[in-house]
Amino acid sequence: MNPPASSQFRVIDLIRKKRDGGALSAAEIGYLVEGCTDGSIPDYQMAAWLMAVVLRGMTREETASLTHAMLHSGEVLDLSFLPAKKVDKHSTGGVGDKTSLVLAPLVAADGLYVPMISGRGLGHTGGTLDKLESIPGFRVALPVPEFHRVLKACGCSMIGQTEKVAPADRKLYALRDVTGTVESPYLICASIMSKKLAEGTDALVLDVKTGSGAFMKKEEDAVFLAELMVETGELMGKQMAALITDMNQPLGCMVGNALEVQECIEVLHGRGSEDLRELCLELAAWMFFLGGASKTVVEGKQRAQEIIASGKAFATFRHMVELQGGDIGTIDDPTRLPTADYRVEVPSPRAGYVTAIACEQVGTACVILGGGRERKEDSVDPAVGIVVHKKIGDKVSVGDSLCTIQCHSDAQAAGAKSLLEESYEIAVAPPAQRPALIHRVIYKGAH
Repeated sequence: MNPPASSQFRVIDLIRKKRDGGALSAAEIGYLVEGCTDGSIPDYQMAAWLMAVVLRGMTREETASLTHAMLHSGEVLDLSFLPAKKVDKHSTGGVGDKTSLVLAPLVAADGLYVPMISGRGLGHTGGTLDKLESIPGFRVALPVPEFHRVLKACGCSMIGQTEKVAPADRKLYALRDVTGTVESPYLICASIMSKKLAEGTDALVLDVKTGSGAFMKKEEDAVFLAELMVETGELMGKQMAALITDMNQPLGCMVGNALEVQECIEVLHGRGSEDLRELCLELAAWMFFLGGASKTVVEGKQRAQEIIASGKAFATFRHMVELQGGDIGTIDDPTRLPTADYRVEVPSPRAGYVTAIACEQVGTACVILGGGRERKEDSVDPAVGIVVHKKIGDKVSVGDSLCTIQCHSDAQAAGAKSLLEESYEIAVAPPAQRPALIHRVIYKGAH
């Protein structure tokens, strides 16, 4: 294969430079990304450079340069034909994290556009595309012209990454996945931001999870990543804000694809779990604010409540589902969504208060049931899942159901039940303080 166009560089020199703690120029990083994308730089050299990044880190300028190069390794969607601002939200992933299905139609119902390119679940975290595909007929693989058509018609569309969007990210992530270099915040930032900015958005709200069910277990790590992504987005001319939110227990009460769609429909009707409703309202408020639809975040939150109460948010969701081929009968009557009829209760072994939940284990239990994937090629059963009845701070008696497993047989439930039993901590005294849903907000402007 031919070397990248900027062949004045040698890959080995760039590996050494980063290995020794040096900062690469935008041209040097562009050379590496171009060579990775077209295959002219071999995987073993890119893997060596990735490990050097993990060990030595990157400057803010390097991170922005890497994001820019990955973004422009493929197609950047042009949404300038849409008359209002384009706003999106991205979550770093968690258990029961289903806010995208509420936020896209909620924000679009007030005149902004929400182009969402989403991902699938991997490991203990659920994926937006898997949830959407639990709606019979829903198509996530839309060609760009149809994506445009749906956006123009109802204000929002939710699809998977196309082959032409950020191809460098697909190659680099595959290498990171097998070389122990996934965890670098600089590489995470470039991966996320290159895909989200390729959507053609004007503003982006980040939901950065922290806690036992998040990839970033420590709050300081979540804050560092959030600040890095906010700064990178701003350097690239985007309006940015990040919320550091709690993932020490599942978000809402449903874990599993069809179950989570059902819970989102409840929220769009003004019902549903309080913590899920509250987070959706906060994220929507920031999307309205950054998109210029409200003068303050407080005003944006009030607007979000009004839109849900009016029924416009649910109507927009229903319209999007219809336009993307989904069976709207299941939206009007969520009991028609895929359901596993076998029920297994997980009883409390003692009386007291729930003081902690090993949230990652709850997500892993859902994967064991078939509701998630550990490898990209794994299939997903949309019908299985877990209904959480008791959360941190709740009082329980002996035998109370902590959660219900929905599956197809006792044998299927066995491993998941053991994990769920181990995940709950129950003590005589209540916890000193329930964890705050929103730990902090990272935003550089006044609001």
